[in-house]
Amino acid sequence: MSDNPPLAASIIFEHIYAHIPIPNPSTSKTSSPLFVALQGPQGSGKTFLTEHVKNLLSLETERHPAFRVATLSIDDLYLPHANLKELASANPKNALLRGRGQPGTHDIELGLSLLHSLKEINLTQGDNVRIPRFDKSLFDGEGDRLPECEWTFVQGPLDVVLLEGWCVGFYPQWSQYIEQRINEVPLGLEEVFNLSVHSLEHILDINQRLADYTKWWDLFDIFVQIAPPNESPYVHIYKWRLQQEHAMMASNGGKGMTDEQVKKFIDRYIPGYHFFGSGVVAGGYDQQTGLQLDPPWLREEGPLRFPMAPEATRCLRITIDENRTVSEVAYCRR
Repeated sequence: MSDNPPLAASIIFEHIYAHIPIPNPSTSKTSSPLFVALQGPQGSGKTFLTEHVKNLLSLETERHPAFRVATLSIDDLYLPHANLKELASANPKNALLRGRGQPGTHDIELGLSLLHSLKEINLTQGDNVRIPRFDKSLFDGEGDRLPECEWTFVQGPLDVVLLEGWCVGFYPQWSQYIEQRINEVPLGLEEVFNLSVHSLEHILDINQRLADYTKWWDLFDIFVQIAPPNESPYVHIYKWRLQQEHAMMASNGGKGMTDEQVKKFIDRYIPGYHFFGSGVVAGGYDQQTGLQLDPPWLREEGPLRFPMAPEATRCLRITIDENRTVSEVAYCRR
């Protein structure tokens, strides 16, 4: 591990450290691992930061013991290739479901089973939990889930489970909210993105599929958002993702997407940010009950079950500039 981890990684570490359970010698009850959700757009450095945060937590210091950490990405919970093709065939007019990425293209039941297994891993002596792996290079870049024999094995006990992903914490919204925003141009993309290619019907379809993901979010205790600046939230995503692709191609002999393919790739994600991204700090709409939903990290009563530092607040937002340098750190507020 580098002696100088990125500032954002150190900030995330402190946020997690403030919430790690304080051992209670008066009880023999074993607590569940702290569940941490981390959201950030493509190219913002989620995977890079996650690895650094894991290293910081896993390193024993005078201040703290070596914590046991498991990390996973929402990308590894995509449907298998055959199911992704079936989904696209069943919805031929909805381009948002043409390939992996959007809500609806993940295996909800697999993810829920996995998260519950990790939640209970400290109660099952020595049991392994297998974390799926999705290889995006298969089928000419369409990707596929790897066989179970190639999944990652995690053994308890664990102190922290960290899930990262581009839409982690997104919540479904009222249909009226989506109708209001369908005619808006995403900020800063007036000349490069055409939202009108996606119909209201197709956006509402994604909204309905997103409701299933709240079963995942309800299991998480605290949240971290890596956010681009408010004045240009989308433009930098194209730049960051293009930089990533160029770096990858420089190291693998030129294999990867063209600049135009990268733009089209990001185009498919912009509606997700535009319609659902605010849900991470403002909740959304429960289509079954008709009630407003709040993320667990904003609720007074939530899944956090153990003592924590008195100053700890559950939701942290780290704003980065176009060079991915931290420009602001604040607790999430409505």
